[in-house]
Amino acid sequence: MNSEIKIIIAFLFKRSGKKEMTQSELYLTLSMDLKWFSPQKAKEFVNSTLQNNILVKKGAFLTPTFDVNKITIPIGFRPSKGVFYKQKEEESPDIIESIVKRIAEDTGQNAKDIFEKIKYVEKEKNVILEVAALLIGREYNIALDNYFEGAERKIFKESTK
Repeated sequence: MNSEIKIIIAFLFKRSGKKEMTQSELYLTLSMDLKWFSPQKAKEFVNSTLQNNILVKKGAFLTPTFDVNKITIPIGFRPSKGVFYKQKEEESPDIIESIVKRIAEDTGQNAKDIFEKIKYVEKEKNVILEVAALLIGREYNIALDNYFEGAERKIFKESTK
């Protein structure tokens, strides 16, 4: 995972002094306070960190999946201009892998078996892989809400081809 993204998240949480923040707190800080992103890009950045399991949603709050105190933030840190675009490139192929990993961890099953089930549902229901993965997650009562937007983007990308 891109360490610069983790530095940004660690910076935000250390700066706030909180262990959890709302989505709006994060994107408003990124856009209005720090002026690192436009409001729209800040929202996309926060959503992307959710999809990539850098942040997880617990109720109305988001928390990092890593220990922010173990991240060293360089003095005068500002994210590079390309950090957002690098992250967007990383997110697409990882969505299936992330969902499979999450289901496997939550159910104690082998990731390969989970993937086979997803492939079966994909064929049986004639849906894209991401939707099949979300259906399998639902079958096991696993909350995968943070993957909906990524799956939706994939659906619209596929339908325009």
